[in-house]
Formats: sequence, C-alpha cells, structure tokens
Amino acid sequence: MPQPSVTEPIALQIAVLTVSDSRNEQTDTSGAYLVEALIQSGHQLAERALVRDDIYQIRARLSAWIADQRVQVVLVTGGTGFSGRDSTPEAVAPLLDKQVEGFGELFRQLSYQEIGTSTLQSRALAGLANRTLIFCMPGSTDACKTAWQGIIREQLDAGHKPCNFVGHLQQSKDCQSRG
Repeated sequence: MPQPSVTEPIALQIAVLTVSDSRNEQTDTSGAYLVEALIQSGHQLAERALVRDDIYQIRARLSAWIADQRVQVVLVTGGTGFSGRDSTPEAVAPLLDKQVEGFGELFRQLSYQEIGTSTLQSRALAGLANRTLIFCMPGSTDACKTAWQGIIREQLDAGHKPCNFVGHLQQSKDCQSRG
C-alpha cells in the first residue's frame, strides 16, 4: 500500500500591518496575536507596522512590502468596517492583481456563527499583488483568531490538501530570486 506523501513545512516570510487610529504597539492585541500565531505555525515575521486608517498610509506601507522580494504574505488587521474612517478595502483593492473572493465569503460564514448578522458589516478581503498574498481582516482580536484559525493557517500550510497558497508563493519567490 503506498504511503501518503508528506510535505515538509515551509516557513513563509509574513508581514503584519495594523490599521488603527486608536492603537499603538502596546495596545495592538490583534497584531500581537497574528505575530504569535504565525510564529507558532512555523513562519517568520518579516516586519510589523502600525499605520493610521488613511488610504495613502495603508497603500504606502503595503506597496513597500508588495515590492519587497522577501515578503510573501501580508496580514492586515483593522479598517474593514463601515465607520467613516474605515478605508482598508478602498486602499487595498486597487493594489490587487487578483482577488481571492472566497476569503471574505468564508470569513463572514465563520463569523456568523460567532456574532450573527453583525458579520454583514465586515468587508474582509484577500488577494494577490505582485505575487504577494494579502489578507485583510477586522481589527478585533477575536476576528483575527477566526480568520487565522478558520482559514489562513491552513492556506499557508504546505501540507494542507487538496490545495493551499504555499506552492504559488514559493514558486514565485524562487523564480524572482533567479531572475
């Protein structure tokens, strides 16, 4: 009987961006959770930043990471709601080459089990920009846990079947480093 194939874990370089007008590094529990979670999953923190909820500050920080050959994934927390200052989707969407439509849909489905119809106000999104995978999720630590544990962790795990994003990201970085 053939043995199932075993895929070695691949440590990805992941940046964490917190979008907030009210948090700082000491009070940023969502960003801290994401850093801890990615490290516990065997990945490496490429960089961490906190910017105000401003379209141009968000785009500037993301654009630098998108252009950085070592950053493979960016986790963005905050700015996805409906308040007047929430502007993460407007900042990120124009930067994406492809959207991962299912991320927002699945996030809201999982979130519905926790917060009911309030999940309608989540504008979580994900996509690829210059071969960098970007996940944008709400700013609450619980929402980050839902996104990480319910979706992102498996999609950044090379052993997750039938598919995950690691092969796309690894191949992209290998190709870029040769070119």
